[in-house]
Amino acid sequence: MVNITAAGDGITGGYRGSSLGMQITIATLAGVTWYNAFELVTLLFVTFAQYRGLYFWSLLISSSIGLVPYSLGFLMKFFDLTSATWFPVTLLTIGWWCMVTGQSIVLYSRLHLVISNHRVLRRVLTMIIVNAIALHIPTTVLTYGTNLAKPNAPYIRGYNVMEKIQMTGFCIQEFIISGLYIWETVRMLRLDPDRTKRKIQWQLLIINTIIIILDLGLLVAEYMNYYIMETMLKGAVYSIKLKLEFAVLGKLVHLVHNHVWKPESFSGPENLPDFVDAARVPSDVTHATTTKNHRTPDWMDADDISIAMFEHSPPTNSSDASCESHVVRPMDFTNPFVRYQRHSSRLSEKPRKPG
Repeated sequence: MVNITAAGDGITGGYRGSSLGMQITIATLAGVTWYNAFELVTLLFVTFAQYRGLYFWSLLISSSIGLVPYSLGFLMKFFDLTSATWFPVTLLTIGWWCMVTGQSIVLYSRLHLVISNHRVLRRVLTMIIVNAIALHIPTTVLTYGTNLAKPNAPYIRGYNVMEKIQMTGFCIQEFIISGLYIWETVRMLRLDPDRTKRKIQWQLLIINTIIIILDLGLLVAEYMNYYIMETMLKGAVYSIKLKLEFAVLGKLVHLVHNHVWKPESFSGPENLPDFVDAARVPSDVTHATTTKNHRTPDWMDADDISIAMFEHSPPTNSSDASCESHVVRPMDFTNPFVRYQRHSSRLSEKPRKPG
């Protein structure tokens, strides 16, 4: 029988059981976490042409500085691999900060692609910052007090209570962010009949549902006092969540880009001026020139979409850029009213007499 609670009191001490199965489980979960973290970091540097942006850095920090130190710290602590208690505690604390809050920042960094309400976005960011201060700092103080202070009984009691509070708080935070994705994805599914786009929308819906289920599993393990399993599973679960988010949020950029710029996003010929033959519209208007009067759908921000696409775009050679400047761009029919006004004004101009 595997004793999954034999870890001292809370975060104090290491694994005191004699089960080989439990020891293998601890090592295996740490290995899964490290494998996913290294794979994610590799994918980041291979996929991104420009190492910039909140999305890139939040993913990089949460996977490299978050997942790896977190699992390494608990592995050293549970197996008593060092007599310097402060060292594994510091590793797991740094990793925990970067992993938990970093994962929420990853979700937030792409939330503007589906939500245009800046008030909602500001409130989500405020929630992340407030929770980071209110939940990380007290737990960190109690963690060090439990392991380094003598006597540590008051710290142990405080930690056992605070651990459940912070787990609940961070789970509610992720429920809210994933719930916003689910809400907006369902709305997009109702409005957009395109099957290729609906596939990505369904993936976004399913992955955010999986994230909620995984968080619920961690919360159940915490309240059942399965401390070792909860801490080691947390690293593996967060590594899986980050990989899932990396897979689907990258597709979300292209989904939104296609919705805004591609001709397939037009609902029909009525979106074009009367004097335009819809059959002669170029099939690719991805390089349409923008004007001051250009408008995009209310729930999308063209600047945010351009930045997101730039993060995933390969670098452009200077020679290509010079050739690009001589290419005639197709007309932008995304704002037909403005084009109609210009066309009318040109028709109304009288030809000048020579000489």
